[in-house]
Amino acid sequence: MKSIGAGRLPSMILWGPPGTGKTTLARLVATSTQSDFQPLSAVTSGVADLRRIVAEAKDRKGMHRRSTILFVDEIHRFNKAQQDVILPHVEDGTIIFIGATTENPSFEIIAPLLSRCRVFTLQSLNPDQMKKIIARALTDGDVGLGPMHATMADDAADYLVSISNGDARIALNAMETAAYTSTPDAYGNRIINLETISDALQRRSPIYDKAGESHYDTISAFIKSVRGSSPDGALYWLARMIESGEDPMFISRRLVILASEDIGLADPQALGIAIAAQQAVHFLGMPEGRIPMAEAAVYLASAPKSNTAYAALNQAIQDVREQTNEPVPLHLRNAVTEMMNNMGYGKGYKYSHDFEGHFDEQEYLPPSLKGRRYYFPGEEGEERQIGERLKEWWGGEAADYQSS
Repeated sequence: MKSIGAGRLPSMILWGPPGTGKTTLARLVATSTQSDFQPLSAVTSGVADLRRIVAEAKDRKGMHRRSTILFVDEIHRFNKAQQDVILPHVEDGTIIFIGATTENPSFEIIAPLLSRCRVFTLQSLNPDQMKKIIARALTDGDVGLGPMHATMADDAADYLVSISNGDARIALNAMETAAYTSTPDAYGNRIINLETISDALQRRSPIYDKAGESHYDTISAFIKSVRGSSPDGALYWLARMIESGEDPMFISRRLVILASEDIGLADPQALGIAIAAQQAVHFLGMPEGRIPMAEAAVYLASAPKSNTAYAALNQAIQDVREQTNEPVPLHLRNAVTEMMNNMGYGKGYKYSHDFEGHFDEQEYLPPSLKGRRYYFPGEEGEERQIGERLKEWWGGEAADYQSS
């Protein structure tokens, strides 16, 4: 505050949980210093937006002697290249930079930019602070619920404080929803009781709540659309997540999992495409990163499907958990010392590359699991060829390699 009063405003990082007032604080700083406030979301903005604001800031400073505050919400979503664009304009004083983040700046902000910013840590609001915010919101005539003559029952207020978990935004949104859905009495007063606030909390994010049920419902719809071979459904739910500010790396990780779990060996290229998309998102940042995500989502949804490797691993894990932990058969052990060699380590092992076709039949499981089969190739895509190859190698004994 002393720096603000003295007109020497530093660039800064506001680090804290959601709903702790990072954006509000940045706006207050701009108002107090009579600076022009230029907000951006790192989720939906890119280098072009940054360059536009910098150009305008130079004109504003030259013609009107007025400072520009560039506020970037969720600055941790910007990649290194995007953060690099900000750096020289912080150094030469063209802009005052304020970044807001819920992530540790030490890991998410490039060192040169971080070294030129002061880091302010905001804590989750405690229950007393939350109650003050609720009380103020009920009576505020300008931006609160004052004109609606709303009151809140004590048990409803206590419940709202506990469920909001220090996030003022959740509490205020729920209060507004509850007030609008409450029926006024004969005098025009609206009473927010436990039932209405509980119902409002369930509806509090009609679009998306990154930490709540809607987050999981939406990613579930996306996963099921890809698994169900619907590129249109996959694109729609992907768009919902992008527009709602979902972490693109979270979506990208789900694409990698989908490629392994649901496409699998029916199209082995799917995993490479999903990983490439994840790397592209990390390299490009948003909004450009949405393009490789869309490409990967359409490819995976349109690819042949197989979960055989996933199912096989689960069956093997079940056996490991249920069976006695047998020692590794001697012929599969590696004799790295003379003593081990004398004990029979590696005896009888057949080196596959010494045989025609680089294959010779031998047992690779513990004695109690001899003949056990986990992997049953499917008949979709390239996996059909895998099944034919395994049948050729293992012959009639392993004819059950053909998926039934």
